[in-house]
Amino acid sequence: MKLAFIGIGKVGFALANNLQKSNHEVVIAHNDVTRESVVHAQQQNPNLTVLPVQEAINASDIIFLAIPFRANEEILKPLDFGNKVLVDCTNPVGAGISHGLQSTTSGAEMVQNWAPTARVVKSYTIYGFENLVDSSFPKHTSKPVMLIAGNDLQAKQQVQLLNTDLGFETLDTGNLSQSLHLEHMTLLWVKMVRANGQPNFVWAHLQR
Repeated sequence: MKLAFIGIGKVGFALANNLQKSNHEVVIAHNDVTRESVVHAQQQNPNLTVLPVQEAINASDIIFLAIPFRANEEILKPLDFGNKVLVDCTNPVGAGISHGLQSTTSGAEMVQNWAPTARVVKSYTIYGFENLVDSSFPKHTSKPVMLIAGNDLQAKQQVQLLNTDLGFETLDTGNLSQSLHLEHMTLLWVKMVRANGQPNFVWAHLQR
């Protein structure tokens, strides 16, 4: 698939790098080719190309949003996604590792409001970037699970294919409003691993 990344920091690069190595065509969506994050990403993986944001969207099948949540509104509102899939990899985090929208709505629903021409799927937010760099846990036979949410079934099925390439099992949690709970899972992971120094871990989906 042809994939575009709005944001190529730790999360964006981890996903873009691994998906490019899985034979997807990956483009960085940025209007400034000299931006430090863009230059650094291309130094690490010269196969990543760069296009202006709207051109990158037009040329891609799926677009990833991996910028700080506070920048989402300004970036998204001028863009036309043409009914393409927009994967929301962002989290609204407030003071003290709290929910940045006071748990009144999910960040993903806000993203959908700011990008009405996109089909938004929430994914890749329940872990830190290191589990996107390397999803393998060799001591265990179960794959880590990636929880997703969205209103469009076909869009979620496309994201599931990418999850498989990244080494994750997919669990569809339902409509986009479920993203609020996924964002709380993110806060839990961050508090346990980042704030309290517990060993890195992932969630698993076990069924009888």
